[in-house]
Amino acid sequence: MDILQQIGRDQIRSDFPEYRVGDTVKVHYKIKEGNKERVQVFQGIVIQKRGAGISKSFTVRKVSNGIGVERIFPQHSPNIDKLEIVRYGRVRRAKLFYLRSAKGKAGRIKERKRFTA
Repeated sequence: MDILQQIGRDQIRSDFPEYRVGDTVKVHYKIKEGNKERVQVFQGIVIQKRGAGISKSFTVRKVSNGIGVERIFPQHSPNIDKLEIVRYGRVRRAKLFYLRSAKGKAGRIKERKRFTA
């Protein structure tokens, strides 16, 4: 197991901003189509963070044309170009799966005050 941790240690990224569950983020993800490569932006609410080390991942949920779409991103993937935080959400739990069944106002998250020290 020690060998796997040593290999993974070289690939861990530290260029992400500090984000939490409940934050609205824009994930700029590189997509390869044939021999072309483009960047697609996926904007939504982070509903969970899981894993540790190289296997850490986060799930982002958005509603597109009335249909909920969730996507799981490996945090240390080289295909993530950048991660932007749009809004800081104030939530009291670590997993926001209740948003899957929430409609309208019930699916909103309050904004967290951001202090710059």
